[in-house]
Amino acid sequence: MLLPMSPTDSTFLMAESREHPMHVGSLQLFQPPEGADALDVRAMFDAALADDEVAPLFQKRARRSITTLGQWGWEVDSEFDLEHHVRRNALPRPGRVLELLALCSRLHSSLLDRHRPLWEMHLIEGLDDGRYAIYFKVHHALVDGVSALRMLSRMLSDDPDLRNMPAPWAPRMQEVRDQIGPGPTPSSAVRGALDILGEAAGLVPALARTLNRGLNAQSASLSFAAPRSMFNVPITGARRFAGQSWPMERLRQVGKATDATLNDVILAMCSGALRAYMQSLDALPDTALIAMVPVSLHTPGPGASDGGGNAVGAVMCNLGTQLDDPVRRLQTVHESMIEGKESLEGLSPMQILAMSALGLSPLIVLPLLRLNGVVRPPFNLVISNVPGPNQPMYWNGARLDGLYPLSIPLDGQALNITCTSYSDEIAFGLTGCRRTVPHLQRLLGHLDDELVALERAIGVG
Repeated sequence: MLLPMSPTDSTFLMAESREHPMHVGSLQLFQPPEGADALDVRAMFDAALADDEVAPLFQKRARRSITTLGQWGWEVDSEFDLEHHVRRNALPRPGRVLELLALCSRLHSSLLDRHRPLWEMHLIEGLDDGRYAIYFKVHHALVDGVSALRMLSRMLSDDPDLRNMPAPWAPRMQEVRDQIGPGPTPSSAVRGALDILGEAAGLVPALARTLNRGLNAQSASLSFAAPRSMFNVPITGARRFAGQSWPMERLRQVGKATDATLNDVILAMCSGALRAYMQSLDALPDTALIAMVPVSLHTPGPGASDGGGNAVGAVMCNLGTQLDDPVRRLQTVHESMIEGKESLEGLSPMQILAMSALGLSPLIVLPLLRLNGVVRPPFNLVISNVPGPNQPMYWNGARLDGLYPLSIPLDGQALNITCTSYSDEIAFGLTGCRRTVPHLQRLLGHLDDELVALERAIGVG
């Protein structure tokens, strides 16, 4: 049976091509339990692989046909092959983090097989410090970044002594209950239809409000202020990835001293790093770069978003990259994000999704008309912050040492910066088009320089 796919989810399938893979990923670094070696790690992985119970979400395959009038839907893969999705890799000598990032860059460049469920997990051995890594990727049509991180968190525990833990693809009891639970009642269907009509009636004033803010250069889900930049050009399918972590307390001290949020400080670090990077290439625009900042609409809770799908709004943020003072850049970001949050006040999740879709629509229209790099882009890059576990986590005794996100550069959007919090650190994951964004790893140094500059300017650290 073919189940309908939401328009938001199907957009990621329609936008995908060989040059534009549409999956998100995650790199996790683990320290094996005391006394364990690579063979023990492989044995744990094999034991998880031997459990052939797979959650319904991981068995969903995308398909469309004449009977669906060309629309995408989901069906269960009747010939599901777990070993196709779960694989092993080994790093070449000397097995440094450099080789690990290079491997993840290549893995992230390849398309997922549309004839199968749209996910893969790779155990990566051979790191010279004795750790091992897991690279996981999943199509954005199946889940968004928040959902993907929550699914991965299911395989982890805060108990270092816990063993025989389930694999991340194993079903949960809630999923089993959902499958056998009662369906919707006629009264709930009527209420749902009335809610949709009420939401649709509110779209016209929401649209007018969003357009007005965009035309007046105020932060909203739509912007007309983004300059042309080196990132807003056609891209290739090859990827380069770089990642690094910073102590979260350093960012919090900066935020506390300036009445800014943690997310404001992250955006300000990106602003200063982008300014320095683009100046080094003589490519810094005279006006401020505009970042699209995703806003999660998922409900909180451990079981939320287990069914997959996308629930993301968008706010356009002025990064203040034309300013040479780090504190002024932070203030500009802070004020822009306050404006952006105010623009969403009073809107329902459906209305936020609709306004966000309007702001993102040029990403589809401009490539079709071959106008990338010719007209103003809707924004210059995506910068997102996805919350992760707030305490140390383990998988069968192996300590999670690092959690780095890999995301999606788009045609006309050659660089994506995604951050993930974990325990007492914040990890920056930079994913760029290999050809369009040269020396991507230099941005990590510029991020560190900007954090130091902020600390010095306000007298903390």
